[in-house]
Amino acid sequence: MSRNYDHLVAFALEHPWAITPNMLALIANVLAARMAGHEPDAAALARAQEMRAAREVPVASGGVVRVIPISGVIAPRMNLFSEMSGGTTFEALTKSLQEAVADPNVKSIVFDVDSPGGNVAGASEFAREVLRARTIKPVFAQAQYLMASAAYHPMACATEIVASPSAMVGAIGVYSMYDDLTDALGQLGIKREVFVAGKYKAEGVGGTGLTAEARVHITALIDGAYSRMIGDIAKGRGVTARDVRGGFGEGRLVDVDAAKEAGLIDRIGTLQDTVTRAATTRGPRALDTPPAATDQEPPLAAATSKERPAVPDNNDATIALAEYEQRLLALVKGN
Repeated sequence: MSRNYDHLVAFALEHPWAITPNMLALIANVLAARMAGHEPDAAALARAQEMRAAREVPVASGGVVRVIPISGVIAPRMNLFSEMSGGTTFEALTKSLQEAVADPNVKSIVFDVDSPGGNVAGASEFAREVLRARTIKPVFAQAQYLMASAAYHPMACATEIVASPSAMVGAIGVYSMYDDLTDALGQLGIKREVFVAGKYKAEGVGGTGLTAEARVHITALIDGAYSRMIGDIAKGRGVTARDVRGGFGEGRLVDVDAAKEAGLIDRIGTLQDTVTRAATTRGPRALDTPPAATDQEPPLAAATSKERPAVPDNNDATIALAEYEQRLLALVKGN
């Protein structure tokens, strides 16, 4: 088991993250606890599984509003093991969205979002699915009560973004971490040697120091992920990449008043308000104008409608982190 947890730590450190800094620190703490032999809370996992299930709200004129939860940390891939443990992945969300779009009984779709974000893997792909879906049916993104980073990224492509009065939105950005263990190993009397074939294969292996060239490469990977995020958000919101870079919080979480003023959201309202509005909205709604051109990302699928709507128990960190850990462990077991 400890070998699997070693792989989990490697996965967390090797992939860029679009998540709030405090939550990433909690992820690191939980992984450390698991490696020390402390097992996850079964009750928390059971509650997480229950909360991730989609639900439907009947529409008086016929049909339903499909409510799809996005809760906790978002990580890549899904299999039977992680399905049983609960959690959120872009693959599972894509499946839920596609089913809702294809179901003629579903009139509108509402994403109920309470997430600090997660890994960047799959975020751009899901953003495209949301943009496509909104050309077919109204898609509402509700911040209830946190829509941050990799959670905000694809939701920016919804027909409309609504935030509850006490919600926090934004944290648009990407980052990664690296621990240089050279001095620590030296204090232990350990001198590490790495034998490698492939010019860059051993960059940073075992906590060895990074060269200037390695730092440039890692920074370029982070910049690339950030540019894709910025490009998707700009197209979804119908603004320029420059607008997003300089006016959407610049990496900070903001309250709903600041979010509305900056253009991150369209209105302030509760989940019930949004579900009620979704029940009375008819037909696909897209942006008033085509998504703005940007040099950050190739154009997404063009919206077919030109009309923009006039429209619409917080998961604790323990559940979110338990979900995340089990998904990573499942990913390792599946490889």
